[in-house]
Amino acid sequence: MLHALLLTVLLAASDDVVVLGPLEKIATGFQFTEGPLWTAETGLIFSDIPADTIFRADQSVFRKPSGNSNGLAADREGRLIACEHGNRRVSRTEKDGVIITLADRYLGRRLNSPNDLAIRSDGRIFFTDPPYGVKPDDRELPFCGVYSIAPDGTLTLLSVYFRSPNGLAFSPDEKTLYIGDSADDFIEAFDVSEEGRLGNARFFAHVPTPDGMKVDSRGRLWVTAKDGVRVYNPDGSPAATVAVPEQPSNCAFGDTGGETLYITARTSVYKALCAGSDETKGEKP
Repeated sequence: MLHALLLTVLLAASDDVVVLGPLEKIATGFQFTEGPLWTAETGLIFSDIPADTIFRADQSVFRKPSGNSNGLAADREGRLIACEHGNRRVSRTEKDGVIITLADRYLGRRLNSPNDLAIRSDGRIFFTDPPYGVKPDDRELPFCGVYSIAPDGTLTLLSVYFRSPNGLAFSPDEKTLYIGDSADDFIEAFDVSEEGRLGNARFFAHVPTPDGMKVDSRGRLWVTAKDGVRVYNPDGSPAATVAVPEQPSNCAFGDTGGETLYITARTSVYKALCAGSDETKGEKP
């Protein structure tokens, strides 16, 4: 039975922290939810990785099989970009429904299991490739990379620094890319060049098992973590912690003004209204 739950927000000493309304469980009964994405065309969709399915908010099937999809995003043309955990690739769904592979190999070797992604406004796709979806004996790469896919399809390895790179997100001006490492419990910030190269690596925050993340219009980073959804100011100082009944895996802003926070958490999906549509940054497009 779907029901509303009390949302706990632990506020730091800041008047700028967004206030959320009651946390509502909007769907449940799944195996492992991930990759929430809201667009005007699809509404909310999300992955259930073990079920090999992308679901809609009303629990109807959006796509099955999904390649055990994990992170989902929409490009500037509204096409679905998916990290297919099981198929070990990043795919794009064309407007006619045809699914094409954007990346599945680096230097001829199969990727591990693409996990999450962030798309820059120029169309360049950045994604992480940890080993969660591949058996050790089936791995072909000796590292867990962070990559970019250029609009012309060129795949570039950006980093082999992380043991388990997971969630990633851009600052509002797209000059900073945040990347979390779930194995070592931290988030690193990088400068990003116009060509998509990473530089000036610096520690951003210690986070217990950081997973999916999003940035709001004020530059605050919302990170799903072992103990809830943590919110950080642009300088890395903690702003709030949102308690969730199940361990969250990812989050997304949605609805017309981006005023709703959607959270995937193990067997369920939750949502909460923010205190004003100017507080958050909706998904693109």
